[in-house]
Amino acid sequence: MKRLNRHIVSLQSRTFLVLVMLACLLTVLSGCMYPGGQEQTNTRSYRESVDRVQRALDQFQTDTGILPIITAGPETPRYEKYRIDMIQMHDKGYIEEIPSAAFEQGGSVYFLVLNEEVDPTVKVMDLLTVQKVNDVQRMVDSYRSKHDGASPVQDGPEAYPGLYMVDLKLAGAQNYKVSSVFSGQEQPFLVDDEGVVYLDYAFDIMQVIDKSQLDAKADQEKDLREYLTDHSYYVPVKSLPYRWLDGVPVAIATGI
Repeated sequence: MKRLNRHIVSLQSRTFLVLVMLACLLTVLSGCMYPGGQEQTNTRSYRESVDRVQRALDQFQTDTGILPIITAGPETPRYEKYRIDMIQMHDKGYIEEIPSAAFEQGGSVYFLVLNEEVDPTVKVMDLLTVQKVNDVQRMVDSYRSKHDGASPVQDGPEAYPGLYMVDLKLAGAQNYKVSSVFSGQEQPFLVDDEGVVYLDYAFDIMQVIDKSQLDAKADQEKDLREYLTDHSYYVPVKSLPYRWLDGVPVAIATGI
């Protein structure tokens, strides 16, 4: 009987140990997501899709002399402008299957083209980020309509010249937080004097500069958002141009 009891205790101990090990493994795996882990995971999952769409795009241009893009107006921001016509590429046989991540297949990204005139390059635009910024924009618009055009901004100085940090609580938008597709960090919302809402990408830009040891000082006239697209499959949607000023990335309130 004692031997049987010892055997039962031994089995219970082993079972407990296995459960602990599984719990630890799950914790480690989930802990890999942040900070920055979400972008790394999505980058791995998008690599094959982006490469496949890139090959199809290149072949389409070689055969037809044009790019399969959906026409957008001149007012469309740079990183939202040249959306790839995935349906056309599929129907004409250039891509066998539209990636499941694509909006056309019920996914959450648009496939876009950058450097369309010189070196057409495929990137992805995160639609969940776009939707949250649009939601905050509506709430800021509502607040301004009730407060004589004043925006719900945080107390203190400007975040950048002509740009202010949105006070999400004041706007009633405290639940609309955005985790950066580049770093996984929460992104501040900016608003200009006209009430237009943007995301702040200064942290993401600085992180790329530090990690890649880039000489931003030598690129005084460069739009620093290019560092993000050079080192990721994503584009910085709802953003403003950035310049390197006084040792930091600074958002510029004019232009798109």
